[in-house]
Amino acid sequence: MRRMLALPVAMVAAALLLTGCVNNEATENPQSSGGGNASASAGSSDAINVTKDDALAATLPDAIKNAGVIKIGTDPTYAPNEYKDDAGNPIGWDIDLANAIAAKLGVKAQYTTAKFDNIIPSIVGGKYDMGVSSFTDTAEREKQVDFVNYYNAGILWASAKGKTVDPNNACGLKVAVEAGTTEDLEDVPAKSKACTDAGKAKIDKFQFDGQDQATNALVLGQVDAMSADSPIIEYAVHQQSDKIQIAGETFDVAPYGFATAKGSALTDVIKNTVQALIDDGTYLKVLKKWGVEDGAVTTASVNEASK
Repeated sequence: MRRMLALPVAMVAAALLLTGCVNNEATENPQSSGGGNASASAGSSDAINVTKDDALAATLPDAIKNAGVIKIGTDPTYAPNEYKDDAGNPIGWDIDLANAIAAKLGVKAQYTTAKFDNIIPSIVGGKYDMGVSSFTDTAEREKQVDFVNYYNAGILWASAKGKTVDPNNACGLKVAVEAGTTEDLEDVPAKSKACTDAGKAKIDKFQFDGQDQATNALVLGQVDAMSADSPIIEYAVHQQSDKIQIAGETFDVAPYGFATAKGSALTDVIKNTVQALIDDGTYLKVLKKWGVEDGAVTTASVNEASK
């Protein structure tokens, strides 16, 4: 299991027990990444400073450059990637990376919380410049948006403590997922179909608006298991080791991507900025701060799922 950074108990409880926190979209306070510095939000007392790169900043689309703000949609219910602090502001290693991108480009990162499955349509509609919400890059999603790939994660399951669950033979079980995720749309449906094709009971899929709610359902014994991205499952098990456990091994490793409008000039700007953060060491500092460096990449890319 990856080394996970333990957060204060109160913060963990809040992350797990929140319900309905992203049903209504609400703009958060803009987090400043301009002026050449960006401080990491949580997980460590060490600030991660980022200096503006004038050459990269000059490549920004005029609308963002003139506004001095990059508008970001996120579903902050997916600890430790993105979730909320006690003041309701988005934090996590995904948010730290986005703040570093904004700082490198000399603009402010302005976050809007939203349901996960509303973020991509909002990028298509022009409401957000970018989506930062642990998106797995898939060929289907690439039909709507572009992805700047920056991390590799797989799918992992968890079960109640002491309850053995085989993800490849979960027929008849109740499994929690976050709505709109790869686990909701691909993983559990495929496993359920394999069950019914074999004449066995289907998997009873329980969809939740946020990952915190899915985790809470497992902790409370309302479901038998849950399926989510590997860093999320590992973090949840680390925090609730007396109640839940890893079930099986990580599979279907695929890249995460920052989502941008299809064919947008911003896509290459974000890719080049992520690469600059990799090259200057900022990227790895962020991942190590949160204990998720196992999924680190050395090269930023675009739309890996369709290659």
